[in-house]
This record gives sequence, structure tokens and C-alpha cells, in this order.
Amino acid sequence: MTGIPLVVLDACVLANFSLCDTLLRLAEPPRLFEPKWFEEIIRETIRTLESKLGWPDSLTTYLQSELRAHFSEAWISGYEHLIPRMTNDEKDRHVLAAAVQGKAPIIVTFNLRHFRPVHLEAWGVRALHPQTLLIELFRQEQTLVMAKLEQQATDRGRSLRQLLDILSETVPEFVALVSGTSPRR
Repeated sequence: MTGIPLVVLDACVLANFSLCDTLLRLAEPPRLFEPKWFEEIIRETIRTLESKLGWPDSLTTYLQSELRAHFSEAWISGYEHLIPRMTNDEKDRHVLAAAVQGKAPIIVTFNLRHFRPVHLEAWGVRALHPQTLLIELFRQEQTLVMAKLEQQATDRGRSLRQLLDILSETVPEFVALVSGTSPRR
């Protein structure tokens, strides 16, 4: 292992674009974690982006190509044989199986009820809300997290405050922590 945590990002997290953008920036060099996913998670993400959020096929195709180009090592395969051994919610057993296969001790998801500790502990895996991961990363590397948030805001043509306002919809405690340590913008 590289010394940074391996983290499976669930489809519900990847489909939230501003949050996904923040997480992937934190996974770019210098990395705070290494993202992991698999084909089915990406298919679920694309379905959500297209059917629920109205993204055109050209944009989701571009997203997939960027994920492959920038995170080629993120793809987990060969986990299917583990699915029958998983005891968490049936709809998300493939996610836990992939985490085990990919040796990722963390699953980041909004859907914590499908990943109860009693089902994960034997595998050495824990499920975290994205906010919890972001808070942990911020506490470890505050300067780097702030620099990446500043860059994200700049790249999106926003102020840091505008970006934080968007993120506050899904990760309000993280935003409150960041806002308490940075000047208002």
C-alpha cells in the first residue's frame, strides 16, 4: 500500500458532481487518498447523471474517459466471486465485495444503512459518509485541502464561498469546519 487509504467511492457519491469534483481533486497528486471503483459503479453513476440529472450522453462519455485517463489504477475487477459471501444489504453487496477484492478499507457512500458495521468488520472495511472522509482529510492536511478547494473554485469560475455554499447542501459539517478556518470569500 502507498501509505494513503484506498477508498471505494459509491455511485451515489460520484453522481453528486461538485462533491465528486472535490473528492477527485483530493485524490490527484499530491494524493490524500486513492479512489477505487468498478464498472458497475460507473454504470450506476452514468445512469443517474443521464436519467435523473439530464446530463447528455456526450458529457457522461467524456466523464468516463476522464476517469479512465486520470485514474486508470482505480478500477477493481474480479470481485464477483465474493458477492455471495457478503451479508450487507443485497443491493450493495457488489460494492463491499469490490472493496474487499481491491483491499480498500473504506467505502464512501451516502447510503450507510446498506453498510452496517456488523457486516463490514469481519472484512476490515468501514463505510463513511463523504462528509466524514472530508473532515478526516481536512484535519490531516488542512493546507492542502484548502489549496485544492481554492483551485476547484477558480477552475469553476466561482469564489471559494460560492463553492462552499454548493458543497454545504451535502457536506454541511465539513463546510462549517472549513469556513471556520478560512477567511470569508
